[in-house]
Amino acid sequence: MTVFVNAAFAFSGTELCGLAAAETQNPRKSLPKACKQVFWRITIFYVTCLTLVGLLVRYDDKRLFKTSSVDAAASPFVIAIVNGGIKGLPSVMNVVIMVAVLSVGNSSVFASSRTLAALAASRQAPKILGYIDKQGRPLVGIIVQLIIGLLCFLAASSKEGDIFEWMLALSGLSSLFSWGSINFCLLRFRRALYVQGRDTSELAFTSQVGVVGASWGIILNVVVLCLQFWVAVWPLGGSPNAEHFFSIYLSVPVILVFYVGHKLWTRNWRFYIRAKDIDIDSGRRELDLELVKQEVAEEKAYYASLPIYRRIYHAWC
Repeated sequence: MTVFVNAAFAFSGTELCGLAAAETQNPRKSLPKACKQVFWRITIFYVTCLTLVGLLVRYDDKRLFKTSSVDAAASPFVIAIVNGGIKGLPSVMNVVIMVAVLSVGNSSVFASSRTLAALAASRQAPKILGYIDKQGRPLVGIIVQLIIGLLCFLAASSKEGDIFEWMLALSGLSSLFSWGSINFCLLRFRRALYVQGRDTSELAFTSQVGVVGASWGIILNVVVLCLQFWVAVWPLGGSPNAEHFFSIYLSVPVILVFYVGHKLWTRNWRFYIRAKDIDIDSGRRELDLELVKQEVAEEKAYYASLPIYRRIYHAWC
């Protein structure tokens, strides 16, 4: 259970599909395909690779622990290659890891700057963060994010391991709140559609797991948070202490402080919006619902006319 923070941190980022869809030319076609590809990328690049590495590297290999947690040399992929006696490939793998890190940084700049702009547009952040230049870039948000990104130079500190652990504690569990919120929003959205006499036929894309998947997602997120709280308060093989608690559970009090602070600042004490009052149309590109329903029906009819292997491919890819 003590690895939940690391696991949550490692698997975060797939939610960027929804954020990126807002800037695509045709989200009706690009978003479904991107979401389906995310599933396969997680399955192939995460689950399959981790399974293979788990078979090649012992869990108690000293090389996993003797180096810094932010050192690529501690990567189980590199250790597996070294164990295989393949010369030169460990250095190649280190380059791959560095490229992957740069990719993560790039996506983080994209996501955080757009999020800041969205918060500013909804009056939940300083108005200046909502500035958009002529090329459609949230310039101020990007600058703020890049300034905060200078914290990466702390890696040159002799305490880089401790710094990394605290930053991981600050951001790790936040992905659980993100996905919990996403699942909860889906449930509320579907409920609003039902109460307002509408259905999913007007949606260009619907999740395959739907309401059931969202419900399970919320349950699993809550279970993980509860188990992580247990480990934070009563550490395995140790006695309770504040430093250990915050090194594992720091995200939760930080999120609560921001939430309560927002309520105090805005003096908005409304905690719940009834399904019949939820606005489910603002921000839509296509407001002609009858036209949307017709186009969706035509697309479904087209795919239904395809051979079975094409339909299977479309359903999964």
